[in-house]
Amino acid sequence: MSRKPSTPAAKAAAPKPAGKASKPVEAVGEALERALDPLTTALKRAGLKRADKAARAFDDRTAQPAPAGAGKVDKSAMPVSPLAVPFPRMKPIRGLTMATGRAGFYKHDRDDLLVMSFPEGASCAGVFTRHGVGSAPVDWCKRHLEATKGEGVKALVVNAGCANSFTGRPGADAVRRVASAVGKRFDCRQRDVMVASTGVIGVLLDDTKIVNRLADVEHKLSPDGWGGAARAIMTTDTFPKGAYAEAEIDGVKVRIGGICKGSGMIAPDMATMLAFVVTDAAISPGALQNLCNLYTRNTFNAVTVDGDRSTNDTLLLFATGQSGAPKISRAGDRRLADFRDKLEQVLMNLAHQLVRDGEGATKFIKITVTGAESAASARKIAKSVADSPLVKTAFAGEDANWGRIVMAVGKADEPVDRDSMSVKFGPHWAAQDGLIAGSYDEAKMSAYMKKQELEVSVDVGVGRAAATVWTCDLTKRYVEINGDYRS
Repeated sequence: MSRKPSTPAAKAAAPKPAGKASKPVEAVGEALERALDPLTTALKRAGLKRADKAARAFDDRTAQPAPAGAGKVDKSAMPVSPLAVPFPRMKPIRGLTMATGRAGFYKHDRDDLLVMSFPEGASCAGVFTRHGVGSAPVDWCKRHLEATKGEGVKALVVNAGCANSFTGRPGADAVRRVASAVGKRFDCRQRDVMVASTGVIGVLLDDTKIVNRLADVEHKLSPDGWGGAARAIMTTDTFPKGAYAEAEIDGVKVRIGGICKGSGMIAPDMATMLAFVVTDAAISPGALQNLCNLYTRNTFNAVTVDGDRSTNDTLLLFATGQSGAPKISRAGDRRLADFRDKLEQVLMNLAHQLVRDGEGATKFIKITVTGAESAASARKIAKSVADSPLVKTAFAGEDANWGRIVMAVGKADEPVDRDSMSVKFGPHWAAQDGLIAGSYDEAKMSAYMKKQELEVSVDVGVGRAAATVWTCDLTKRYVEINGDYRS
């Protein structure tokens, strides 16, 4: 894992106090979010409900025993999260081949290198961290996706064990050398190679470890290797994460498969988070980028483990175009309706698995805020609750401490009506109309809090906007994992 290193529209439009101006990239992000809110709020409110429901069903439907090779555990591996889900059965994506190998970024024997190969004409889109200290691989992908407009991507190279972040010009040179070596092997330009890294921040990537393994990895390229791929990119993850779905485009069946990694430093702004999703649909780079932007918002950007953003957060979405379905050039094309739903399901499924594998987590928690002034305000309040250490430790202690929920709502500095506010844990009211609920029952609350999956609903009483964020509890184990990370 790469180590530690929205306000309502009306407020966002107001002049900022001197000395508190947003960084240019943050201003752009805020402007984009304000622009998207009036256009997508209604769509996303309905779509998010469908995706959440479908993701639950999808988890049940695809949960299968892990494929051969995907269940091997290192001697150094930590206990598997009690919230873990089985790795799904995933079919090959036409046009995609992949392989893993051991580059040696870890002292123990494990694969830590992943290579994916794509056919001629493949499209690529990406969403990356807006962290002020981005990594060399993030810089590389952003620059070359902009240069190529997402056309002609040929390969993806991922390493675990070294983030290659905060490494200056030497880190950038290391990425270039990796891309150049891969380009020579795959007969493509180095800019057609995407690169991603995860691991300790501040350590320069030894690119020779990757380059020296390329021949062996290339020899092993296969269309069926999702389980090994998911395991090769893990850091403090305790289980490999994958998701798969099938959709129809104009009567032709297409496949969507993806993997991700992340366990700590999860609070995406685009968690340590890397995600790679591939479809065999034929979708233009522009349409693919629009889909990537749209569905990241309420999936990967709606989960948090510890509130810390990573320098390396990356989501790359690839389309091989090998399904036989007609090529789609607009994200809003009616023929993409089923594909859009299934893509959101896959992204939601992967995002939920990040939370389920939160470092030391024992509870999977859904925070829903309603009655907010705007969708941006609702998201900010929900994140405030989800990121609060006091709230998260209360969940760890199975204590329905609704006072801490109210505290976290207020500290978001968003419009709320204290005397209309309500708080609910699952089906049980804790507070209504600004007071402890008349039906409050401590015994029922205590029994509910023992569940592994919990829901908290907060109505702030000032409007009609809503947002949902998923999080986990904060336990002693989180401190142990991060206290010992480099020692």
